[in-house]
Amino acid sequence: MSTAMRSPARPARSGGPRVVADAPTVDHTPGQPVGTTDAWRYLLSYNATNASKVANEVSRATGAAWLDAVQRIGRPFDAVRRGMLWWSTMADRREPTWHLQNEVVLSTPFAALRDFTEEAHRDDDVVPTIVLPPQAGHSSTVVDYSPQQSQIAMIRASGLTRVYALEWKPATVASKNTTVDDYLTVIDRSIRRMGGKANVVGDCQGGWLAAIYAALYPERVNTLTLAGAPIDFHAGESVISATTKVTAGTMGMAPYKALVAMNGGNMSGRAVLSNFIGIQPQSEVSRQLQLLENIDDPTHVERYRVFEDWFKYTQDVPGAFYLWLVENLFWKNKLITGELEIGGRRVDMGAITCPVLLLAGSTDHITPPPQMFAAADVVGTPAKDITTRTATGGHLGLFMGRDALRHDWPPLMEIVYGHSGPAATEDRSGKASRRRNSVRAVEDPRNTPRVPAP
Repeated sequence: MSTAMRSPARPARSGGPRVVADAPTVDHTPGQPVGTTDAWRYLLSYNATNASKVANEVSRATGAAWLDAVQRIGRPFDAVRRGMLWWSTMADRREPTWHLQNEVVLSTPFAALRDFTEEAHRDDDVVPTIVLPPQAGHSSTVVDYSPQQSQIAMIRASGLTRVYALEWKPATVASKNTTVDDYLTVIDRSIRRMGGKANVVGDCQGGWLAAIYAALYPERVNTLTLAGAPIDFHAGESVISATTKVTAGTMGMAPYKALVAMNGGNMSGRAVLSNFIGIQPQSEVSRQLQLLENIDDPTHVERYRVFEDWFKYTQDVPGAFYLWLVENLFWKNKLITGELEIGGRRVDMGAITCPVLLLAGSTDHITPPPQMFAAADVVGTPAKDITTRTATGGHLGLFMGRDALRHDWPPLMEIVYGHSGPAATEDRSGKASRRRNSVRAVEDPRNTPRVPAP
């Protein structure tokens, strides 16, 4: 692998960003790649490493299967039963659902605004919060993933009781021409309906959309929280970035336009899922083999089912929107360079002056931490009002993982709450009591099985 490109030192920002857990510094010139100058070499190395991981997982599972077979030698039909149960469990997929009670208060052909505010809290003196889920071929229910693991529930319990979420609807023939302008308009309509100003939380692709909105409408954003959101799409070592450089760099947008055309004008959600699985195939192999090993453990099977229902139930993405983001963000990286224009307006990240909170995953292979933390260098927010945190884990765990929801999100939402209404009461240690409430909103992770996820 080639050596990393490092930029000349830049003047330090006064005071530096506020760090609530170890976060890597980003020594990187915006818009320039970091970690590899040879995308082909990186992809070959990455895929070779993944192939080795898949082989190791198969070897481990094979050994476990032989041991299990020996232990069950007196029950030959049990293996058949377990195999059939394993196969039927893998094939039994259901549509993911919202778990917390909510009301749709605004609806368009491509998006809906859901109000999760409980009746008793509708008049609370607190700035409302809106969550923008990822828009990458999966259901928006990831932010209300299960009764035990819900980002919405955690936010409500932190004292931000007036909370909303945008739901991205599956693309249809009628909505295939939906543009980024349309997405920004529905965000603006939602926030105006909520009162005109909101705390904006953006996950993954919902994060760069939130950043663009905050840059264009800074007066409507009270605080901006981004999690696993690419801002500098070329920073760090990323298989998505490398693949885009290779594909678009040699053939332009033709391959992407062909994919959209083959699916009737929309980007296929199944194709997006295949790409996610191809990026980290060892997670898929491990998840299915661990299901076989634990097929008689109802707790493990239920956790597997909940994840698979969300992960494998895909939805198409509007073709016009998909092609725009590939060209302008993934390929040309215009957001970080300041070249991005939407509706005749330049998107200036320096226009963002509200408190900014950034959460990255230490092993996030979709959005490496440098892509996330690059935001700290380009926003106009004073350094003292920028908070960074690195969670232990990967990409999806940032939004629905029980560890991140119990340990990484609560301190960030405490800070947001501090900017949003009456000061939280303090206990004898001086820590806001809101944090204990938000931690209790998520299931205790001890002694419960984990399901391998990307």
